[in-house]
Amino acid sequence: MKKVLAFAGSTSSTSINKKIATFAAQNLQNNSFDVVDLRDFNVPIFSEDEEKENGHPEDAKRFTALLDNYDGFIVSLAEHNGSYAAAFKNIFDWSTRIEKNFFRNKPLLLMATSPGGRGGITVLNTAVASFPHMGAKSITSFSLPSFYDNFKESKIVNEEQLAVLKEKVKAFESKVNE
Repeated sequence: MKKVLAFAGSTSSTSINKKIATFAAQNLQNNSFDVVDLRDFNVPIFSEDEEKENGHPEDAKRFTALLDNYDGFIVSLAEHNGSYAAAFKNIFDWSTRIEKNFFRNKPLLLMATSPGGRGGITVLNTAVASFPHMGAKSITSFSLPSFYDNFKESKIVNEEQLAVLKEKVKAFESKVNE
């Protein structure tokens, strides 16, 4: 059985993106999964000076090495002011200094959600355009708008959105199992 890694591009202890990434992983039918929390990887703000003076932080190395153990990824990005959350961008920057091929030429289910009606679509579109250059072999994307209206009791309650997510998970999983 192939393995999928799920995580949110956020370090919030109440991350709605972690909730949706976990829910998507729970809908996998033919693969096992692990969920990690970026809060478990303590890395300084990336800078070339920091890298020259101290090398790559141990937690950046640990996170980067972790990615080698999976056959696909489920990532739900938090959108802060139309872009990646600082925590995700930071671990992403450190990891790509260690291994530029961040997604290891493996499939990616890329998601975003937000409390608002756009569902993080700006950050999602940015990532869809740039992640293929960072080793995302294929990208299946999903945006859940109005998180607090559509997600309750650890699941999507909007039947239309749930059907779309299940279709996206199925498409992603077929790519993982090719």
